[in-house]
Amino acid sequence: HTGEKPFACGHCGRRFIHKNSLVRHQRVHMGEHPFPCNSCPKAFGDEQTLTRHQRVHTGERPF
Repeated sequence: HTGEKPFACGHCGRRFIHKNSLVRHQRVHMGEHPFPCNSCPKAFGDEQTLTRHQRVHTGERPF
């Protein structure tokens, strides 16, 4: 729990504690959207954003 962020983005310099967070962040710069919606043409850079988007189609309101 040192607060150290050893993984730095080579594009913008943002730093991360976990390597997988850096990899996910780098999709922003690369324009990658590997998570497509099955109900419309949209695609997203991470699974969590896709899941949140899919509520548009299901009408789910988890709050």
